[in-house]
Formats: sequence, C-alpha cells, structure tokens
Amino acid sequence: MRLRFQLNGEPVEAEVPGDALLLDLVRGRGLTGTKEGCGVGVCGACTLLLDDRPVSSCILPAGCVQGREVWTVEGVARRHPEIVDAFLRHEGLQCGACTPGQVVMAAALKLRGGEPDEAAVREHLAGNLCRCTGYRAIVESVRAALGS
Repeated sequence: MRLRFQLNGEPVEAEVPGDALLLDLVRGRGLTGTKEGCGVGVCGACTLLLDDRPVSSCILPAGCVQGREVWTVEGVARRHPEIVDAFLRHEGLQCGACTPGQVVMAAALKLRGGEPDEAAVREHLAGNLCRCTGYRAIVESVRAALGS
C-alpha cells in the first residue's frame, strides 16, 4: 500500500504492507521515541498525534494516515520545546518508558487551548500509565508547559 501523509510537518511517501501498524511505520523511519508498551492500546506509551488528536499507534493501521498529519514525540519536541523543558525542570520523568506518550498527550492538551486545573490534567493523562511515579511530577510538568 502506498501512503502519502505529513510526518512531523514534512511530506512523506511510504510503501507499507496492508497489515502494517502506525507504530511500525514511524519506528521504521527511525523515529524510535514512540514506544510499544502493551500492544493493545491501553498504556499510552505509543501515543502519537493524528491531525492533532492523540491515538494509540500500536493498534492503528498505517493506512489510516493517508492524506493526514502525524506527529511523533520527536516532532512534538521540535514543535513545542517548552513541553520538554517543563518535563526536565519539574522532573516529570523517571525511567522514560512512558515519557514519549506523556509529552505527546501534553501537546494534545496544549493544542486544545486553555489552562486546565490539576483535575483536568489528571483526567487527560488517565490513559497514559507510569509505573515509576505517583504522577505528581508529570502533572506539574504538564501544567507548567501549559502555563497553568
């Protein structure tokens, strides 16, 4: 299957098997920041933005990106460096396994606009699991990145 789409703001053409997943497509292009955690779309480690909305790339067929825009954590880091800076300043990472998904979710929340309170940030991040923290530093990082 031949795909044409935008990846991190750049036009891409790719030939992929019909059963390829979006996660495999981006990782195969050297964008390895996106991780596979659970493989069934519930942990959030593989979160990408598709037309500025978060998706679980480990279960989404690659063909769904035809004519659309995809942002990986690498692209989000360039597009929104303040998010990465906030995660570093507020120690919103531990082992790093969940960090790419958390950063992408922070970008999705930023793109929605507004200044959400702590409860709204926690609700937004509910689908991104972290085994290392109590989420406090992650929530502080996101709120700092959003200016709330």
